[in-house]
Amino acid sequence: MDTSVDVAAGSRARPGPESGGPGPAGRRQAGRLYLAIAEGAFRRYSTYRAATIAGAVTNTVFGFILAYTFLALWQARPGLGGYDSAQAVTYIWISQSLLVTVAVWGGGFQDEVQERFRTGDIAIDLYRPVDFQGWWLATDLGRAAFHLFARGVLPTLAGALAFTLALPTDPLVWAVFLLAVLLAVVVSFGLRFLVSLTGFWLHDSEGIRAVMLVVAMFFSGMLLPIGLFPGWLGELAHVLPWAALIQIPTDILLERRSGFAVLTGLGFQLLWALLLLTAGRAAQLLATRKVVVQGG
Repeated sequence: MDTSVDVAAGSRARPGPESGGPGPAGRRQAGRLYLAIAEGAFRRYSTYRAATIAGAVTNTVFGFILAYTFLALWQARPGLGGYDSAQAVTYIWISQSLLVTVAVWGGGFQDEVQERFRTGDIAIDLYRPVDFQGWWLATDLGRAAFHLFARGVLPTLAGALAFTLALPTDPLVWAVFLLAVLLAVVVSFGLRFLVSLTGFWLHDSEGIRAVMLVVAMFFSGMLLPIGLFPGWLGELAHVLPWAALIQIPTDILLERRSGFAVLTGLGFQLLWALLLLTAGRAAQLLATRKVVVQGG
């Protein structure tokens, strides 16, 4: 049974805590709220210990398979794409460590939102005095922080023990890399949030998610560094938002970007993050004018 719910008036009548005032007190209140949401998501994901260990082992196994494949390829084509063999192998292990962190395959909050579309609880979410987009962004940041440590460190350590990795020794490079990972998560959220919002009209975004999964795997640099793409395909891949997920953070860690090139890479990520969040906000406002949800 479909239930039509007009939530525009409710959204206006019940401002969220983040609008508790234009002054510093209101901003601090909003900051504490979203920090608590992120911390709650971190703790919730930390309870799935068996799944986390299994996922880390899977990433490690695929890391070994891809690393040996890349070594064979670079032995036949030394210097392919401007990477030496150590950088190529490092690229594999870093991309495996970021795979779940930046949710290249989707998931995270998307699964919860999709379920709430099926049950009709999405209407309740929109009536709550908390910003819908802000709530799920904070949740996703908490999820990503957990996976960065739980499913990022173990595969990287395994790769470092088995191969010669081109990891930097400068702490500043690691700090900039973590900033790039943060921006990558926000870009990924922006893409997945837009996909999830299609549920307001389609009631089920699974088809769109499947298409986006294939596109993200290819254009993020997860399978191959984008620098290896030929001609116009490589030029296109470098300007699409998916390049911000894997390619840019990994190139920063490998110090293939230095000086001004680091700033342009971070600027590229920030630009797409702002564009996608703005587009998500506009789509959310459009959707909440008249929401049709399935379920109770």
